[in-house]
Amino acid sequence: MIDRRVKDKVIEALGRQAVVALIGPRQVGKTTLALDIAGSMKSLYLDLEDRADREKLSDARYFLSQFEDRLVILDEIHRAPELFQTLRGVIDKGRRTGRRTGRFLLLGSASMELLRQSGESLAGRIAYVDMGPFDLLEVATDSAAEMRLWVRGGYPDSFLAANDQDSLALRNDFVRTYLERDIRLLGPRLPTETLARLWTMLAHSQGTLLNASRLAASLSLSAQTVTRHIDLLKDLLLVRRLLPYHPNLQKRLVKSPKVYVRDSGLLHALLAIQDCNALLGHPVAGTSWEGFVIENLLAAAPERTQANFYRTAAGAEIDLLLELPGGERWAVEIKLGSAPKCERGFHHAREDVQPDRSFVVYAGTEQYTLAEDIEAIGVKSMAAKLAAIP
Repeated sequence: MIDRRVKDKVIEALGRQAVVALIGPRQVGKTTLALDIAGSMKSLYLDLEDRADREKLSDARYFLSQFEDRLVILDEIHRAPELFQTLRGVIDKGRRTGRRTGRFLLLGSASMELLRQSGESLAGRIAYVDMGPFDLLEVATDSAAEMRLWVRGGYPDSFLAANDQDSLALRNDFVRTYLERDIRLLGPRLPTETLARLWTMLAHSQGTLLNASRLAASLSLSAQTVTRHIDLLKDLLLVRRLLPYHPNLQKRLVKSPKVYVRDSGLLHALLAIQDCNALLGHPVAGTSWEGFVIENLLAAAPERTQANFYRTAAGAEIDLLLELPGGERWAVEIKLGSAPKCERGFHHAREDVQPDRSFVVYAGTEQYTLAEDIEAIGVKSMAAKLAAIP
């Protein structure tokens, strides 16, 4: 059992709210974590993908009233959106009898539906906790584990597989499940083959500016259709759109977002990259590392951290600009390699943005001053620095 850093957040949230929604992609370990938490208290677990469990809730108000003394875990809650209104009534009744916190733990793989439904019915009664795949602070005990996390990604079954071949096969199965079931269930229907091509094209375009018109032309679709499906992948927490930073400067700034497949292991599966040797020889290696670093830093960053990139038409660029809750702004340049160098564009971008601190995050482990006011630092050390911010 690998301890998940998000566990304490869930327990804390259950202590202050009646409902906690644990949101994350399929197969990141939400159920395992929920059952681990439930093991220390009276609880009831219901899987809403199981017909028998769904039938128990045919009269949900009556059924749930029998378990007011325990934590009720509802897995795959987005498959029963009609429950949200019932939960509201049950929670309000419990409040009148002193049961104000720790009533329900909702697990959902489709943040779009879950947030929309719960926002309508459970406002003021619910806390949200995001859960992603494994990150460096959870599993990277040495450089070999860090490399394995980069190659295989952070989905538990993939990361813990016996070998690279089994890991890749598991990720291919995961992609197929999303294409053939989850995406088609929640979004407008496109042929599975077309969805697969779009996802693969996004993988080939890892870390580049989104050009929906170009993707649409390649797929013989409209730009609106492509954008709608990218939005769905984003809502399913599979794709990240990193928005550009637009300070009030008299410069020509890039306005399109950059797009990343969030889990590096899924990225490599979509590109049929099996192991470290194949990855380091692939053209996507640099942008794959960039996406890997971004995901690990954002997983460690304090809540309410604002993440952007900065780029001008003249070539000034910051890969990741973090605006921390206290107001500090950190500029991060990301480099794959053990001897990083600062590009001229990073210096020019720093002059524009005037960050409080600047870092070059690279594939090594030593921390040292690279240039005036610029620190070179390994990705795990940088993640730990962010996680230490109160």
